[in-house]
Amino acid sequence: MNDRQMNIGEAARRSGVSARMIRHYESIGLIPKAPRAYSGYRAYSGNDVHTLRFIRQARSLGFSVSQIEQLLGLWRDQSRPSRRVKALALAHVAELEQRIRELGAMKRTLEQLAAHCHGDERPECPILDGLAVPAGARRRSPARPDLTQIKPKARAC
Repeated sequence: MNDRQMNIGEAARRSGVSARMIRHYESIGLIPKAPRAYSGYRAYSGNDVHTLRFIRQARSLGFSVSQIEQLLGLWRDQSRPSRRVKALALAHVAELEQRIRELGAMKRTLEQLAAHCHGDERPECPILDGLAVPAGARRRSPARPDLTQIKPKARAC
């Protein structure tokens, strides 16, 4: 990879990662802080751009920052056993499958609530009634309520 130094704007263009996110990744330690050129601007190398592309691709696959830190460590460790990389990837697949199940449940709940809504000019709305269920009436945590248990009132929406 070319070791020509470039500023953050050029590194952002070449990597597909915004300058703002590059600064963020530096601030949280995902990538090392770039050295400063005499002018005071950050100076990035081709290797830095390559790392940023790696991070962008991992983010596009939904890996968390913590998982990306692990992946970067494994990527840089040429003596790594591939089973560790595979285990990390398969654990992420299991997380994605769980999220897909949760999203499916959310979709079904919203479809059920919308099916009870007439969508006319009246203010009564079983969708809003379903969303306003007190926290004690929920079966799941307040962060992810299980609205499938809500029996919408027989009112128009």
